[in-house]
Amino acid sequence: MQISLDGFSSTGPNDEQKWVTWAWDEIKQEVLDLANSCDTELIGRKLAVDYIPFWTDTLSQPESMMYEVAKIKEGQKKIVFSHTLKSTGWDSAKLSDQPLEELVPALKQQAGKDILVGSRSLILQLMALNLIDEYQFCIHPVVIGSGLPLFENVTQRPIFNLVKTKTFGSGAITLYYEPATSKTMG
Repeated sequence: MQISLDGFSSTGPNDEQKWVTWAWDEIKQEVLDLANSCDTELIGRKLAVDYIPFWTDTLSQPESMMYEVAKIKEGQKKIVFSHTLKSTGWDSAKLSDQPLEELVPALKQQAGKDILVGSRSLILQLMALNLIDEYQFCIHPVVIGSGLPLFENVTQRPIFNLVKTKTFGSGAITLYYEPATSKTMG
């Protein structure tokens, strides 16, 4: 998840490019490594509306800075959680026919690579269900002043263990956290 210094996550790929691209040369390999480590991505409806057209459009632009990521994503299974969408517009993206709390534990039992959660709303739901094994936050040294706070309306106060950090010359830093064993504050 890309996050601004003032705690906002992007509202979609087009918005994110406005404030993340200046550090792209440094974080590109990390983004490629993350994309290659996954074979399934979970996406919510709001993100899917912008996300899928962004990536399918990027596939037609080999000169785009995101083209290599788009090629990886093209081959990954994407599961969209929506009650209103009738189709996804991408052959490798399917609408879920199961609730999140049933599908994710079943996916975690299957052989394969990691599962990436590319949607803020799904992160919040999965966090409440204790179904996330690792969080990766790339915090950029920019204040964007508005947007969607990543952890909006969280009622539990989960505790995390920092397991790794990666610092970039631009001042961006990626923090890797695992949930502490079912501890919460307050």
